[in-house]
Amino acid sequence: MKQPKNDLWALRHTAEHVLTQAMENLWPGKVIRAMGPATDEGFYFDFDVRGDLKVSEADFPKIEKEMKKIVNQNLPLIRKEISLEEARKLFADNLYKQEWLDGIEKKGEKATVYYMGSPELVEGFVDLCAGPHAKSTGEIKAFKLLKIAGAYWRGDEKNKMLTRIYGTAFFSQKELADYLTKIEEAKKRDHRKIGKELDLFSFHPEAPGDVFWHDKGYIVFKQLVEYWREIHEREGYQEVRTPEILIKRIWKQSGHLDNYIQKIYKVTTPDEKKWDMAVKPMNCNGGMLIYKTKQHSYRDLPLRIGELGVVHRYESSGELHGIIRPREFTQDDAHIYCRPDQIKQELKKIMDLCFEVYEKFGLELDHLELSTRPENSIGSDEAWERAESIMRQVLKEKNVEHQINEGDGAFYGPKFDFHLKDSIGRTWQCSTIQLDFAQPENFDLEYITEKGTKERPVMIHRVLYGSIERFLGILIENCAGAFPVWLSPVQTVILPITEKHVEYAQKVAAELKKAEIRAELDDSNQTLSYRIRQAELQKVPYILVVGDKEEKNKSINIRRRGKKKQEEQKLAEFMREIKKKISSRDLLL
Repeated sequence: MKQPKNDLWALRHTAEHVLTQAMENLWPGKVIRAMGPATDEGFYFDFDVRGDLKVSEADFPKIEKEMKKIVNQNLPLIRKEISLEEARKLFADNLYKQEWLDGIEKKGEKATVYYMGSPELVEGFVDLCAGPHAKSTGEIKAFKLLKIAGAYWRGDEKNKMLTRIYGTAFFSQKELADYLTKIEEAKKRDHRKIGKELDLFSFHPEAPGDVFWHDKGYIVFKQLVEYWREIHEREGYQEVRTPEILIKRIWKQSGHLDNYIQKIYKVTTPDEKKWDMAVKPMNCNGGMLIYKTKQHSYRDLPLRIGELGVVHRYESSGELHGIIRPREFTQDDAHIYCRPDQIKQELKKIMDLCFEVYEKFGLELDHLELSTRPENSIGSDEAWERAESIMRQVLKEKNVEHQINEGDGAFYGPKFDFHLKDSIGRTWQCSTIQLDFAQPENFDLEYITEKGTKERPVMIHRVLYGSIERFLGILIENCAGAFPVWLSPVQTVILPITEKHVEYAQKVAAELKKAEIRAELDDSNQTLSYRIRQAELQKVPYILVVGDKEEKNKSINIRRRGKKKQEEQKLAEFMREIKKKISSRDLLL
């Protein structure tokens, strides 16, 4: 029976405490607890390793053995609420816990601790923790330590580097075995590994965290852009482009300086000693300035404006993850300015467009989240309640199952977050739709009503891909680099059997290129089998072999990717077939 997510999280949270106790049992006084949560995939914990101790993955068998002892003791997990004064005494020697308690005190909350064993036992394990946990350690039936890495305390590079140990836990050995199989498959599909093998992109220390697109990778990038432009033109969007650097005052006006400053690149101009401009982390401010350049009537709305805007966000080194999470990326952004009576219809149209895009790329929606007002936000209580109410109505009317993600909305409005499932069952957050009553107020946006009065438009922010870089990284891992024909950087490779067939192979290549089919000719001085293998490693959809028979018949011998069967086909017939697949953006060969 599949366990609810909360139960699994509680189990993993318990396994994290078991790991912590095991570490202290093995190296008393040499590992200082920092913090660690349960996650969607397992758990991790950060340790401050002292003295000459160095913990590595070679120590995992020893740590897991100690963890097994604790699990077998079937120790109960006991929650206790204590005063801040008691908590500070309990963790008097731990600066990390003291800093954590500072945050609890600032929020006006009470401290909770969990004992593993019994609180009456002085030597019993206890940690500062909000929970939840399993009832006892004996509920952990399967666990595994996975990897070790460095991590800055609180993700801040100015803080000390800690030792982070990752692990996972399940209710059964079968679930663990299935997960480990998925992990191995994920390693094979890692977009960074495939990107290097297929010569798609690279990274360089001269621009840390930024993507260098190679020719083949940029071909795929441009295909995503072309499709994006096609569907947006169809849906009545105007495409604009706004500057990447705007003055500081604009970011203060929008609330980004108060709510997003940790991600913003500051710019100092030669005329100023202090920073007076910022590289945009989002596109919305520039779009609102365009809106304000002329007066709008109620007849102009909804006004749909799209932008493939390059944005920069300072992600810490620990957050960076290839092209899925770089520091510079291209948001496939759009902002819809509409009247209040148009909100629901526009939200529904955007949702339909999202689902159309997922179907085009063979991605399945795993779940949709409605993310509500965060602790740090702008706008009135009334506006937030109205926005969340409208979004709930849309979900009900569209009959879309969803989850509520409390407190994770944008600082200016609630949002829908779409989580997609890939071919090996992982989920990725891509599209976002945000409903915003606050920014039109901040920027004094107006339109003239039917009665001639001035009113505020409502603003909907949305992305379909999320970012082109992130979406492409997900696609690479979903298809393991074997792109559908229309996306493939090389769609065909022509291989002459011997040197005397090169001239015909060149004619075939020329015909394909003339028809705007991406073709390469490999007439290198290698065996045919070697050249076939190289084309297969590059995951080329069609390998076309030509020899005496093919030259005589004006044909090619086709090897389709993933198929064992080869077939001879007239070149003209093949070109019609592949052109049809490209124009229809077919997912299949």
